[in-house]
Amino acid sequence: MTYEEVIDYLFNQTANYEQQGAPGYKEGLDNSLKLDEHFEHPHESFRSIHIAGTNGKGSVSHSIAALLQVAGYHVGLYTSPHLVDFKERIRVNGTPISEDYVINFVEQNKDFFDEVKPTFFEITTAMAFQYFKEQDIDIAVIEVGLGGRLDSTNIITPILSVITNISLDHTQLLGESLEQIAMEKGGIIKPGIPVVVGETTPETRMIFEALAQENKSPITFAEDEQEVLEAVPLSNGGYLYKTKTLASFKGELSGIYQEKNMNTIVVALHRMVDMGYLCDCIDPSDKQMVQEEMTKAFTNISNITGLMGRWQTIQQSPTVVCDTGHNVGGWQYLSKQLNSIECDHMHIVFGMVDDKDVYGVMALLPQNATYYFTKASTKRAFPETSLKVFGDQFGLKGECYSTVEEAYNTALANATERDFIFIGGSTYVVADFLKSRV
Repeated sequence: MTYEEVIDYLFNQTANYEQQGAPGYKEGLDNSLKLDEHFEHPHESFRSIHIAGTNGKGSVSHSIAALLQVAGYHVGLYTSPHLVDFKERIRVNGTPISEDYVINFVEQNKDFFDEVKPTFFEITTAMAFQYFKEQDIDIAVIEVGLGGRLDSTNIITPILSVITNISLDHTQLLGESLEQIAMEKGGIIKPGIPVVVGETTPETRMIFEALAQENKSPITFAEDEQEVLEAVPLSNGGYLYKTKTLASFKGELSGIYQEKNMNTIVVALHRMVDMGYLCDCIDPSDKQMVQEEMTKAFTNISNITGLMGRWQTIQQSPTVVCDTGHNVGGWQYLSKQLNSIECDHMHIVFGMVDDKDVYGVMALLPQNATYYFTKASTKRAFPETSLKVFGDQFGLKGECYSTVEEAYNTALANATERDFIFIGGSTYVVADFLKSRV
């Protein structure tokens, strides 16, 4: 099989939530446990950190992985979805898994896959764990795919669990209320394993406290610690973070939501130091060392780990930015940031998928912009013509375009040097945009 044939098999011949939506989602851990037994429990050969949440888990995962690498650990990183190429999902010290490994893994195990019929994500998770074992990593940062309790990754016993936040997303699978979604995300809390929760509401906090008590798991609410006291915007992008117990340090990620993420990250790092990790990198008594090491990691996250699509600046004159925020929770921050932009005119290339709260997101979009309504190349894409109809109801003026590339090229042609172009609304819109630039 060629790499292209293997990717076609994974995406189109297995159940795949990313492509099919709810019909591609299989509830339960049965297949994951069968795969784990087939590969002789590879996740037991390395330590791991498990990260769940509605928003921010990608940024938190990549940031923690970056600092672990700077501290000298051999680090595996498993995230989803990818933006340009499947190999982005599985990395060791920032280097993506090789095409040859992906081909050989599928070829050698295809008969077993055809018998068990695991989903795309179940196969990919098994591949990541086996690859990390063979690469002899020290520690893996494992991002939950969807939910937590029944996610394929939830067969691991980590050294630390992190839950970034909870908002209404994937409600048809995870539940219609914040409490129900918190129960699913909180399913990664393991007996006796410390857990850090980034942000809560009264409803979700009660759930997390009950789950931690039931599992006898030490729980820390990052919002109570408030380690990040201030995030000062830097002229060249990113922030200078001023902290309560550590030195100030710089970070490259520019979205205003990153202040909340960084607070969660710093609290999680403190818990890791408590367990004996990162002690040579984060010693509160040595402010200069902490500043140097954390700045080295957090100003190079993209280079160290390959992170893309988080308020990512593509070019200047006109300024072009893309962001993968795709639900109401994410857009509560993105809308504030867009409304703060100073430019002659704003152009927004916008698309969503059909299982999101389209009305809720569009109600947050700025009206003083020209819209380029489009759809990504996924079967779940919401029709661009329907987006325009909804947009009219919210005073959002624009036209329809059948592809993201066409929408962006039109926006770029219409923009002047002092204009601002934003591409987003869906991870898949950003993926199509970035692929068109390769």
